[in-house]
Amino acid sequence: MLANYLIGLREGLEAALVVSILVAYLVRTDRRALLRQVWFGVGIAAGLSIGFGALLTLGPQGLSFEAQEAIGGGLSIVAVGLITWMIFWMGRNARHLKGHLEGALENAIAVGKGAIIAMALLAVGREGLETALFLWAGITAAGSTWVPIVGASLGIATAIGLGFLMYRGAVRLNLRVFFQWTGVFLILVAGGVLAYGVHDLQEAGILPGLHTLAFDISGAVPAGSVHGTLLKGIFNISPQTTVLEAVAWVAYVVPVMWIFVQMAFRSGPPRTRPAAATSRDLAAAGA
Repeated sequence: MLANYLIGLREGLEAALVVSILVAYLVRTDRRALLRQVWFGVGIAAGLSIGFGALLTLGPQGLSFEAQEAIGGGLSIVAVGLITWMIFWMGRNARHLKGHLEGALENAIAVGKGAIIAMALLAVGREGLETALFLWAGITAAGSTWVPIVGASLGIATAIGLGFLMYRGAVRLNLRVFFQWTGVFLILVAGGVLAYGVHDLQEAGILPGLHTLAFDISGAVPAGSVHGTLLKGIFNISPQTTVLEAVAWVAYVVPVMWIFVQMAFRSGPPRTRPAAATSRDLAAAGA
């Protein structure tokens, strides 16, 4: 539940930030009449996200086991790609998000009301579709439906509450630190989803090595135990992991984590010390 809660919290907070920036800009510039278009676009985005999640859940039913595993494995890999792109995009653009959105909204206002709806739809819909896909991958990996949905729903509800409080000025959140550490955690979660996607493709017969295990700790960490459930539910790590799953996890987590930490945790450019004055500079100053 914790992993899905953080996914819902992070994606929901991104969407809440986008909406609060758009709303605040329209209120500040005395264009309250255009708020209807923003909320209309947000509503369409929410509906499309829910519909996409339902399609992912109901679509593969009735297919053969191999076909379901192939679809599940492929979509899990797509989900990892999207969540990785989102982590890096927000890590690079969080501090400039407000100016970027306000500029884009001003351009949309110049075009017309339809452009405002489209902008809100695209800005919020991206977060919703990513959440639906990644949540579906987590549900498939966990083998449970309600626990991941409850976790993600609580995260989204928390994000909406934080977004409202930030809009009202009641709460100040260090977004840079928030996106730094949730990014680190989500990279670990994405690594587990990738490993599970590889396992699905092995079950479908697309990838080899289904019975070649890298390790088997099911004796020490039973699948039904508390720690086994936490390991599986949060990081999607199975006590019985194939060699290909382990290779995929390491090949993803190690380089992605290193690049992200270098990008997100680095400080600003170092200050350059002024060069020592030369005799010519001193003479010029005296003149």
